[in-house]
Amino acid sequence: MSVERTTAAGGMETSYGFKRVGAGDKQSLVNDVFHKVANRYDLMNDLMSAGLHRLWKDAMVTWLNPPKRAGWKVLDVAGGTGDIAFRIVDASHGNAHATVLDINGSMLAVGRDRAEKKGLSGNTDFVEANAEELPFPDATFDAYTIAFGIRNVPRIEVALGEAFRVLKPGGRFLCLEFSEVEMPLLDKAYEAWSFNAIPKIGKMVTGDGEPYSYLVESIARFPNQQNFTTMISRAGFDRVSFRNYSGGIAALHSGWKL
Repeated sequence: MSVERTTAAGGMETSYGFKRVGAGDKQSLVNDVFHKVANRYDLMNDLMSAGLHRLWKDAMVTWLNPPKRAGWKVLDVAGGTGDIAFRIVDASHGNAHATVLDINGSMLAVGRDRAEKKGLSGNTDFVEANAEELPFPDATFDAYTIAFGIRNVPRIEVALGEAFRVLKPGGRFLCLEFSEVEMPLLDKAYEAWSFNAIPKIGKMVTGDGEPYSYLVESIARFPNQQNFTTMISRAGFDRVSFRNYSGGIAALHSGWKL
C-alpha cells in the first residue's frame, strides 16, 4: 500500500483514516462515525472480519480466563455495546463485574439495552468517558480489555498509561485489534476486500459508506504487531506478548502490571 502504518513513535493522533487532521480534531470525527454505526455495530464487524470477530472475541475471553469468584472486576474500554463484557460475565459463571466504558453515548445506549434484555444489568455498569482520562482511582480493576477500539483513540500512548494506572498490581491488559496480515497472498486478498468491498456493502446496507471507509483506512494506519507491542511495554507492562488470528488480520496483545 502507498500509505504506511504509523509506528511506535506515534502518528495516529493526527490520522483520521488516510486524512491528516489537527491533533484536537480526531476525536469528534471518530465520534460521528460511531454515532452512525451504533445500531449496526455487529454488522460492521461482520463485514470487516467476514464474521470471524465473534471467534476472535471468544478466544480473547478464553485467554483472559476470568475467575469464577465474586469480587473480580474488569474494565472493558470502547466496548459500548457490551460484546466483550457479556462474554466475560458468562465465562465467570455470573461472578465477574464488568464496567463498560465508551466515549460514545449511542454505543452505550445499545449496550444498556442489551444488558437488560440478557438479564445482566446487575453484573454490568456503563460509563461515558474518554479512554485517555479514565474516571477511576488507581489500582481499581483486575483486568482491562479493549477490542477493536484502541486504533480510534487519538493518543494511544496516553490510553495505555491510563490502562496501567487503573489496574491493580498483578492485573491483566488485553487488546484485540485488526493488525498487519503476515501471510503471502492473504494480505492482498484482504486489502482488496477491505478497500473495494466493505465501503460499498456498508453503503448498500446502511446508506452511508463513509464510516466504513474510515474504519478500513484506520486499520491500514495502525501500528503493526511489533510496534504496538513496543508501545504496550513502554506504558509499563511486563510479559508483553501477542497472538495472531487468521494470519494476522487480527492480533490479541497481552500485558501484565507486575
